[in-house]
Amino acid sequence: MSDRTYRVIVAGATGLVGQKMIQVLEERRFPVSTLIPLASARSVGRTVRFRGADVPVQELSEISLASSKADYALFSAGASVSKEFGPIAAHYNIVVIDNSSAFRMDPGVPLVVPEVNPDAAFTHKGIIANPNCSTIQMVVALKPLHDAFTIKRIVVSTYQSVTGAGWRGQHQLELELEGKPVENPKFPHRIAMNALPHIDAFGDDGYTKEEVKMVNETKKIMGDDSIKVTATCVRVPVLGGHSESVNVEFEKPCDPASVRKLLAKARGVILVDDPQNALYPLPLDAHDRDEVFVGRVRADSTVPSGINLWIVSDNLRKGAATNAVQIAELLKSRD
Repeated sequence: MSDRTYRVIVAGATGLVGQKMIQVLEERRFPVSTLIPLASARSVGRTVRFRGADVPVQELSEISLASSKADYALFSAGASVSKEFGPIAAHYNIVVIDNSSAFRMDPGVPLVVPEVNPDAAFTHKGIIANPNCSTIQMVVALKPLHDAFTIKRIVVSTYQSVTGAGWRGQHQLELELEGKPVENPKFPHRIAMNALPHIDAFGDDGYTKEEVKMVNETKKIMGDDSIKVTATCVRVPVLGGHSESVNVEFEKPCDPASVRKLLAKARGVILVDDPQNALYPLPLDAHDRDEVFVGRVRADSTVPSGINLWIVSDNLRKGAATNAVQIAELLKSRD
C-alpha cells in the first residue's frame, strides 16, 4: 500500500458542498498532506476546520492555483467558476474533479460514478466531472439491474431537498418555518409546507435543466444512448436528502424477487424493503450517510417487465462530496 500523501484544493470551500467535501476527506482518511481551501474574495479571512485545525481560506485565482502545487482540486463553486478556473488548474497539472454542470456533457471529459463506471476516471485529460446529485443515486441503484435485465425506459420523479439549492435554499426554508421574512429568497415561491415542480430554468420544451441533466447524464454514465429517460424534478421542504420514485421497464423478464436479490448485494446500496412493517427509505435516515437506499420494490403490472423503486440518498454526500472524494480515491489507487 502506498504511503504517498497529496496536496488537495477544495474550491468553493465555504459553500454547503465544499464544507461537506472537507468533512468527507477527513472522515474517509484521504491522505491529505496539505488542504488548500479556496473561495471567492469575499470569503478571504474565513477559516475552515480540518483535522482539528483552522485553515485559512484563500482567494481562488490563477496565482493561488499556480502556487498551490496541488495534486487534486475538488471544485464546487458553480459552473461559471469551473469553466474559468478548471482548465487553468488542469494546465498546472492539477487533476480537477468538478461538481458543477460545466463539463458533464463534454465528450472529452469523463462523467464518473465509481460504483457504475470506474474505468472512465482513468481516461481523463485533467478534468473529471461529478454528475448531478439526483442522477448519481439513481444510476447507483439501476446499474446492476441494467447489467442483468437491460433497461429500456426510465420514468423518474424526484423529491429534492432544499440543501440542493445551497445555503440560500436551506436558509429560506428555516426562515419560513420560523415565520420570519425572507429578504432574498432562493425559490420563486414559498417552500415551507409546499412542493415546487421547478428546479433550475425551464427550456422551450417545458422541461427544466435539472430534468434534462438526468436524461443526458444517465445515458453517458451508463454508456448506453438507447435508454429512454423522462424526468420530473420537484423541490420539497426536506433537509436530509433527495428521494426518487423510479419506474423502470426492462428488455428481459424480471420480477421483484430477482431485483431485490441483486440490490441486496449491490455495491453502495442498502435495501430497506419491508413496507408491511413501515420500513422503507427515508431522507432522515439517509442524512449524513454515503449509501443509496432502495425500497418499495414492486412490479409494474402495466408492462411485461416493469419495476417500481423508491430511491433515497444524502445529496450533499453521495450526491456530491462523497462521490468526488471516491473519484480521487480511485485515481490514488493506481499511484
